[in-house]
Amino acid sequence: ELVNTYRVEYAKELLRSGKCLPEELPQRCGFLSRSAFYAAFKKVTGASPKRYMKYGQREKLSEPTEYV
Repeated sequence: ELVNTYRVEYAKELLRSGKCLPEELPQRCGFLSRSAFYAAFKKVTGASPKRYMKYGQREKLSEPTEYV
């Protein structure tokens, strides 16, 4: 379970950075199957990778811009 948590955290980094296509995430994060990846991702984040990406985009847009 701990290893899967680290794998999901890595997947979240890849999603935020845009350095990986969603179809490549399970393999790049060390999961043997897509279904195992989705189950672990949902367990850790509470959302599917696609929903997580949408939520992350909204968060970026709603963050206040700091002018210096």
